[in-house]
Amino acid sequence: MSKFVERPKYVCALGGAVGTLKVLPRTVPVLHAATGCGGNVAMALNQAAGYLGSGYCAGQALSSTNTSEREIVFGGEERLIEQIANTIKLVDGDLYFVITGCMVEMIGDDIKNSIKKFDGGDVQVIGAETGGFHGNFYKGHEIVLKTLFQDFVEPKAARDSKLVNLWGVVPIQDVFWKGNIALIKDLLNKLGYRVNTFFGDGETLESLKNSAAAVLNIVVSDTFGVEAAQVFEEVHGVPYLTVPFPIGDHGTTSFLRKVGTALGIANPFVEKVIAREQAYYYSYFERLADVYSDLDLQRYTVVVGDSNYTQALTRFLADDLGWLPELVVITDFLTDEQQDTVRRNFTGYESGILPELLFDTDASNVGKYIARHWGQSNGHKYFEGFSPGFIVGSAIERDVAEKLGVPQLTVTYPISNRVVLDRGYAGYTGALRLTEDLLSVLVGSR
Repeated sequence: MSKFVERPKYVCALGGAVGTLKVLPRTVPVLHAATGCGGNVAMALNQAAGYLGSGYCAGQALSSTNTSEREIVFGGEERLIEQIANTIKLVDGDLYFVITGCMVEMIGDDIKNSIKKFDGGDVQVIGAETGGFHGNFYKGHEIVLKTLFQDFVEPKAARDSKLVNLWGVVPIQDVFWKGNIALIKDLLNKLGYRVNTFFGDGETLESLKNSAAAVLNIVVSDTFGVEAAQVFEEVHGVPYLTVPFPIGDHGTTSFLRKVGTALGIANPFVEKVIAREQAYYYSYFERLADVYSDLDLQRYTVVVGDSNYTQALTRFLADDLGWLPELVVITDFLTDEQQDTVRRNFTGYESGILPELLFDTDASNVGKYIARHWGQSNGHKYFEGFSPGFIVGSAIERDVAEKLGVPQLTVTYPISNRVVLDRGYAGYTGALRLTEDLLSVLVGSR
């Protein structure tokens, strides 16, 4: 039996579907759900993700059947057909994607049957069952991707030897997805490849539709988007590579080498790209050496977030910045197999750090874990405990940081105390931005 989750760091599967579709170009989501579902999801996404806004035909403008008592009793398929038809008339789009809430799935509405009414029309209509009880945001995102790969992406007999697809950076749930996608895309461009990112700047539905021409799908995650990659391979025959989300030199260098090996790129060329990036990266870290030492900016650190970010942040903090990330709390719902996979990303640090790794979907327990890890003073005058400390997490950890009197930076969902536009933390350049943000918190009161 599933336990009650207090202070969750995600919305339901329906929210994941809405969030994914709202940032897909020229795509119009059509919600078949009870009154209130769309509005609740919109508020959670817009105000907890760095104030990203409604997007095109989403947020408070989201098309919805607003299913009520009549449809619950007599069925809502006719109401859905009406809503799709009116949305096509009023809203300009190239793809209309029907998604469902819990209630309409519970009463057994067949959305596929409703969608068939629009086969052969001027626009394409597809859909998927995304009721909230299927899981959290990540599950909704995965369902949408699998549906797109099955029902929208066109089969391709020939491969483009210089084209790859990229996903695993989950839009909105990763509040910095725009910047992160751009940074990773730039790295792959430097390896000599064009990249379909689906959700990044300048993308079109045409690039998604023709993505089966790629030679490799690169999933920047060991947990998110893997099922979709398996579907893509089954349907279109394109192999995939899963590689951890990279932040900083150690994570990004490993990323480039793994991608280079998978694509058969000559090793000297990959190493030349890495050397050029490292030279730029460390030229800025050299500037920090004096102030870092003089002001004693090293900190014990607690990292709280999803499995993508925590592994990347922890390795960066330990091996690049020289901090001591001794405690990591991962708040995802993960299977035992996924947890084992994630654990492997917290080993082999050059700094020798062995962080305590905990999996707990209840963000409210972070304070307890800090107290347990660093112990209690028990009246000892010179007990230091979690000091000098720092918490890297979400807005939910702000109260813990205030209670302990330690600084904190919000970098994982939910983020309500920062406005995020195109900022990203991936790769070498993103790590420089992250360093600026972390150290600015420490010196901000001087």
